[in-house]
Amino acid sequence: MIHIHKPLMGMWWIVAVAILAHTASAAVREYAWEVEYKFGWPDCKEGMVMAVNGQFPGPTIHALAGDTIVVHLTNKLATEGLVIHWHGIRQLGSPWADGAAGVTQCAISPGETFTYNFTVDKPGTHFYHGHYGMQRSAGLYGSLIIDVAKGKKEPLRYDGEFNLLLSDWWHEDVLSQEIGLSSRPMRWIGEAQSILVNGRGQFNCSLAAQFSNTMLPTCTFKEGDQCAPQRLHVEPNKTYRIRLASSTALASLNFAVQGHRLLVVEADGNYITPFTTDDIDIYSGETYSVLLTTDQDTSKNYYISVGVRGRKPNTPPAVTVLNYVTAPSSQLPASPPPETPRWNDFDRSKNFSKKIFAGMGSPSPPETFNERLILLNTQNLIDGFTKWAINNVSLAVPGTPYLGSVKYNLRTGFNWNSPPKDYPVDYDIMNPPRNRNTKQGNGIYVFPFNVTVDVILQNANGLNANASEIHPWHLHGHDFWVLGYGEGKFKPGIDEKTYNLKNPPLRNTVALYPYGWTALRFVTDNPGVWFFHCHIEPHLHMGMGVVFAEGLNRIGKVPDEALGCGLTKQFLMNRNNP
Repeated sequence: MIHIHKPLMGMWWIVAVAILAHTASAAVREYAWEVEYKFGWPDCKEGMVMAVNGQFPGPTIHALAGDTIVVHLTNKLATEGLVIHWHGIRQLGSPWADGAAGVTQCAISPGETFTYNFTVDKPGTHFYHGHYGMQRSAGLYGSLIIDVAKGKKEPLRYDGEFNLLLSDWWHEDVLSQEIGLSSRPMRWIGEAQSILVNGRGQFNCSLAAQFSNTMLPTCTFKEGDQCAPQRLHVEPNKTYRIRLASSTALASLNFAVQGHRLLVVEADGNYITPFTTDDIDIYSGETYSVLLTTDQDTSKNYYISVGVRGRKPNTPPAVTVLNYVTAPSSQLPASPPPETPRWNDFDRSKNFSKKIFAGMGSPSPPETFNERLILLNTQNLIDGFTKWAINNVSLAVPGTPYLGSVKYNLRTGFNWNSPPKDYPVDYDIMNPPRNRNTKQGNGIYVFPFNVTVDVILQNANGLNANASEIHPWHLHGHDFWVLGYGEGKFKPGIDEKTYNLKNPPLRNTVALYPYGWTALRFVTDNPGVWFFHCHIEPHLHMGMGVVFAEGLNRIGKVPDEALGCGLTKQFLMNRNNP
């Protein structure tokens, strides 16, 4: 069966082909995408956005578990490379399709086309985004929704669903932001001008102006305005699944629906033990599903609010409306939107995280670990340039992708010596570092196949006093068990006793809270090379990440076109032309 989508934007096309595969349930879904800049109005102010086939955000991919996704990605940018990371997809057997520039592939050069080909192995709420430079900040992202395989039964019951992709938006262009972060002294990007919901926000007006002290006017929109909020139209006495994904570059967010409780049922593509809450904290890189029941006054509409958490909020909340179809669509609620919790109430944030447990039937973690890393997150300097470092090494990804170097044993592609696995025991995490300097490095952690690894993320003070931030860490190629959180320094031999080994949640992104630690466990069962990094875009740009390699003798065939740069380019030329 072939499904051809109607032309989009009147000028380009997406072809989605569903071809029956070897099994009756699996299909191949094939897309042709072009990425280029265009002018847009994300928050009612004109700016440049990165668009996929003219769309911002990019097209939503819908597939079933077990399907194969094929994306022919053409770079139409004039002067920039390009990759796309399929966030939350484990890439079992296809590490080269992970879409991390310098780690799993070369950046796609202007005018060139690269084909991603991978299988989505389980249902869940995911998204995709640029992973070269800071292109995610420029708007290169979209949703990736995987439903249960054909013939399988969804364990959740609901009458309809909405997909909300949350992001933050700056009026300063991304190239200028990158230059500022790499300057001496650093020019910080500052807080975002607006929060976007599905690529739409309002910078110069507010849907709730009558309740705001910002003196913004009430928003008025014309037909077709790109920044007009998407209202959620619902019927009374129904249950709706709201899929949330955060592609923010910087902001931690809080999501709330006026007058309605939320039943949290999914986190990072994994079912969890359901729990009810008034609002939900969501960090960059995280995804959730919540169930909302429309059991309120059917003659009214209700505000939906998305506000900033974890940073002093100089960005106004995004606001849209939950519209009961029994009430006029244009009618605004008569009372103010939900108030975002205090930005630095970190105890509240931790309490939310600690409510998340694995759903019934989820796999349990191994009881013990084979190897352990304790990774200290610090802010440092290199010759006056501000950097982030892990165990005093600021990551600088080499020109030859790690996957090519390890696949073809290219010993000069990077430093094969392991970075430090721990940090000095006398380090004072509560104060600025005594030694403010760090060093750059490109070494990686190499693990045998199928061993259990514990990672302890340890937070510390930055360069300024009383400055420790939330860092959402994302692991490519894996889900991991979140074993626990703690205050202060992690104490080996003591803090392990607090671990949750009974029903820890499986995640691919986890928060590291100020002056504390987060413990996670994963199994090296996916041969390849995998990025592990802070999902805050400028922090990664400034070196806040590490790389894991595992099962190197089990890595299968890697397409030559993924590795046609750096040292692998000459290696492949010599191999193909002996």
